[in-house]
Amino acid sequence: MADEAKAKGNAAFSSGDYAAAIRHFSDAIALAPTNHVLYSNRSAAYASLQNYAEALADAKKTVELKSDWSKGYSRLGAAHLGLAQYDDAVSAYKKGLEIDPNNEPLKAGLADAQKAMAAASRPRSSPTNPFGDAFSGPEMWARLTADPTTRVYLQQPDFVKMMQDIQRDPNNLNLHLKDQRVMQAIGVLLNVKIQSPPTGDTDMPDSPSPLPSERKRAAEAEPAKQPEPEPMELMEEDRDAKQRKAEAQKEKEAGNAAYKKKDFDTAIQHYTKALELDDEDISYLTNRAAVYLEMGKYEECIEDCDKAVERGRELRSDFKMIARALTRKGTALVKMAKCSKDYEPAIETFQKALTEHRNPDTLKKLNEAEKAKKELEQQEYFDPKLADEEREKGNEFFKQHKYPEAVKHYTESIRRNPKDPRAYSNRAACYTKLGAMPEGLKDAEKCIELDPTFVKGYTRKGAVQYFMKEYDKALETYREGLKHDSNNQELLEGIKTCVQQINKASRGDLSPEELKERQAKAMQDPEIQNILQDPVMRQVLIDFQENPRAAQEHTKNPMVMNKIQKLISAGIVQMK
Repeated sequence: MADEAKAKGNAAFSSGDYAAAIRHFSDAIALAPTNHVLYSNRSAAYASLQNYAEALADAKKTVELKSDWSKGYSRLGAAHLGLAQYDDAVSAYKKGLEIDPNNEPLKAGLADAQKAMAAASRPRSSPTNPFGDAFSGPEMWARLTADPTTRVYLQQPDFVKMMQDIQRDPNNLNLHLKDQRVMQAIGVLLNVKIQSPPTGDTDMPDSPSPLPSERKRAAEAEPAKQPEPEPMELMEEDRDAKQRKAEAQKEKEAGNAAYKKKDFDTAIQHYTKALELDDEDISYLTNRAAVYLEMGKYEECIEDCDKAVERGRELRSDFKMIARALTRKGTALVKMAKCSKDYEPAIETFQKALTEHRNPDTLKKLNEAEKAKKELEQQEYFDPKLADEEREKGNEFFKQHKYPEAVKHYTESIRRNPKDPRAYSNRAACYTKLGAMPEGLKDAEKCIELDPTFVKGYTRKGAVQYFMKEYDKALETYREGLKHDSNNQELLEGIKTCVQQINKASRGDLSPEELKERQAKAMQDPEIQNILQDPVMRQVLIDFQENPRAAQEHTKNPMVMNKIQKLISAGIVQMK
């Protein structure tokens, strides 16, 4: 299952759908949480989306799980580099090269980190490239996404890689100027119309490619062209857009104030107005959804959350914002749930939210929804009458010595009525017949837990312990049962057989094989281990061998003699 999710993640990554890749890798990690390769792959996907904080967390986990894997340090260096933590990036790449000195990606990464560190230490008063500011920060991706032409290019991995290369070092722009998509992107970032070359049928011979050294000299010799003056209409549009965004923020603040006062209708009016002014901020939708949730208008809340997720993906909004919308939707679905099946879409929504951003509050809501679903399933399945019918069917199969079939019906009886100790008692008897002693012991103990006065539970438990050759424990169980029914023949017979086995050990009547087996089993018992490790009991055992007078005094202590009896029953010591 983990390999299948990993393969889907790799395919999505190769196609440039990094968000889908993250979801698939997260699914794989849930199934194989110690697989270092999965964290490495998800780190690469996060880095491709410039989510370097999450990329760093996954890279650290990769190194933690596999400290001698060079690629983990490559991921770690890339994440630090994306966060402009150049010293840490250099350190990570060097650590990777200590493991694999010939690793080319690590060498290239180290060179990039050192170059970026050197550039960061230089004064910024005279940038080497006049276009440098146009490619800095997340604003570049936002503007490219907003333009319908360049938005299409962002689906093409080679274009994204070129823009990342330019963003790391604007001087690399000269290496990509032949690509018309890059020219178009420059026009969008500088608000300049770049004229595309003619696309007629005339064949034009390719100019011979200059050598790298010639390219570099040309780039240094030719000054960058100044952008054309921006048309007045665009400047006015920009001013108008900024003004609308400012007004939208004021409406949002007014909505927040009304929400705190529980004036929900007023809050909705303000958030709606903010949305009309600026549809590029999904917080207006998620805030309005929160108001609808408080008002109990769950359908409207879900609708706003769906819009926020859809719009957020279009705008490449912060993963935390999308996760918030999904969490809010899941909460509304939980509020609407009336049966166990209604919880399924809520659980699925919470899981999607955690894929976007692992928030403790969302995880808590997921756990609560899963618990509520399970409890409702049990309530919906509860039927004492059908439980009795299934138990009777199990009894018939038990009489026919068809124990697996009997277990099946007893199990169904327990599902129908998990509070009936009789079904647990009967299933314990089946497990004993099948030699499944741990399962039989567990059912017998559950039977006693449900009804401490149900004597059959003690006989079942004692029988299992007897067959497991834990005679002293079986004896204790039978005696406990006699407190509730002092004349129960099955309990009395159980005590008799246990005492016989214990006396057999104390007299030394066990064969060497039986003694060896019993001792080996006893040494695995934590209670026996504690007795043997007790300094007081060690001295008592020495006194029994070397100091008869002190041993005589020890026999007057009930606690000491009880522990001695346990050691005798276990075959550890013998009384002669």
